Amino acid sequence: MKKRYTVGITGASGSIYGIRLVEELVKLGHEVHLVITEAGWQVFQEELNWNVDDRESFLYNYFSSYAEELHVHSLHDYKASIASGSYRSHAMVVVPCSMGTLSGIATGASGNLLERTADVMLKEGNMLVLVPRESPFNAIHLENMLKLAKLGVRILPAMPGFYHKPQTIDDLINFVVGKIMDTLGEPHNLFRRWGE
Repeated sequence: MKKRYTVGITGASGSIYGIRLVEELVKLGHEVHLVITEAGWQVFQEELNWNVDDRESFLYNYFSSYAEELHVHSLHDYKASIASGSYRSHAMVVVPCSMGTLSGIATGASGNLLERTADVMLKEGNMLVLVPRESPFNAIHLENMLKLAKLGVRILPAMPGFYHKPQTIDDLINFVVGKIMDTLGEPHNLFRRWGE
């Protein structure tokens, strides 16, 4: 069954987690709405060595096999479909989620389309998954995560497991993305499960 997801990518380290999640969701035939913060674009250049001068074209080329399933939104396009609660969406994942974005979501700031869409997910009672990538956490970070967890937000830190005996960085990335897919109830073969 085709579903509609929103993926937000912020400037926290680990943007490859968000990219890999989008890859997995579109491979399953789901519609994916993608929002990337300014710092997120910078991390693409720093961590992935991607030249993203022409941002939207770059992403549509990268995901060319699934271009019909991918919808890239500008960070300040408040007319975007995902900014409205009347636009039905199965879930939203912010991966990686910076502490600044987490704070904006926790306070209902709606300072950009990513935060606004997360606010919509909360007000409509839809699934919101945040994948914080920060260490160590301070008390403000923890209080914001607790506040959101009490509202039903799933907090899934980017903490790879090692029981599946990872051999590559890809194995570590796939473990975290697989945990996100599990949370969304989506099938995958990204890692070997305990006992299998």
